[in-house]
Amino acid sequence: MTFPVRTTFMLASFAVATPTQAQNSGPPPREATLVVYGEDPCPPSTEDEVVVCARRPEEERYRIPEALRERRDRPAEVSWGSRSEDLESAQRDSRPGSCSVVGSGGQTGCTQELVRQWYADRRARRRN
Repeated sequence: MTFPVRTTFMLASFAVATPTQAQNSGPPPREATLVVYGEDPCPPSTEDEVVVCARRPEEERYRIPEALRERRDRPAEVSWGSRSEDLESAQRDSRPGSCSVVGSGGQTGCTQELVRQWYADRRARRRN
């Protein structure tokens, strides 16, 4: 009966690491990543913390980060008037006054459709 107790005690003593082994066994518990600008010094690392610095030019110090800057290839915000016009034109075929056989009163909008086409042609001619 004493044999399992001795074996357990021996295994437990091997599992406990000495302070020097624990200190050298892995990375510090904290890491800090900082961005420094120009010739600003990077704070030194300590035993409890590793400090990693990314250096940027001085002229970037007070600028909006590049990932957040306005991009020219992105379309501008669309106004509510333009959005409602798009929705109206998308639903026009099923509403009264649409000059179509779909929906109630669809035949009533044929004159309006001709006027809309005339205005669109006129705008296109003015642009060219």
